[in-house]
Amino acid sequence: MPVRRIAKHPSRSRLVAMTRRLLDESRLCAISTVSPGARAHINTAYFAWSPAFEIVWLSAPEARHSRNIRANPSAAVAVYRSTQTWGRSDHGIQLFGAARELRGRDSRMAEELYAARFKAFDADLDAYRFYRLRPRRIKLFDEHALGGATWVTVAIEARGRLRWVQTETYV
Repeated sequence: MPVRRIAKHPSRSRLVAMTRRLLDESRLCAISTVSPGARAHINTAYFAWSPAFEIVWLSAPEARHSRNIRANPSAAVAVYRSTQTWGRSDHGIQLFGAARELRGRDSRMAEELYAARFKAFDADLDAYRFYRLRPRRIKLFDEHALGGATWVTVAIEARGRLRWVQTETYV
């Protein structure tokens, strides 16, 4: 199946709205990190997100993915609704960037985001830490909004400003 790049792309405001909607549609994400020996590792976690499209999650520092982030901050996150049905209009979002464990003020800000999204969140979880993915690039997939088999890649600039990079269609 060849991939064709096309110049057509949504407006900046439509990209922002689509990104927000795709992040809001699911509470779980899949986090990909790099293990020692450059092997892939994946973990599922509940997440919240900031207005700058940063992804935050809570995890144990001893977990494999947390140790991977300390050694190599390269990470990616996939968000999608798992109840989608094959053959219908699908959608999801992938974010690529650098992750790290948060401390101090950054941790408190992540906790506020997380508590706002998860009302049952109990802040008394001493064994866990907040982590943040600061994405540099996002791939949007929304067949209803973009058309079938179409991916839009955007770069994230200062303060979460999105800039279209390319549109690819699988034909």
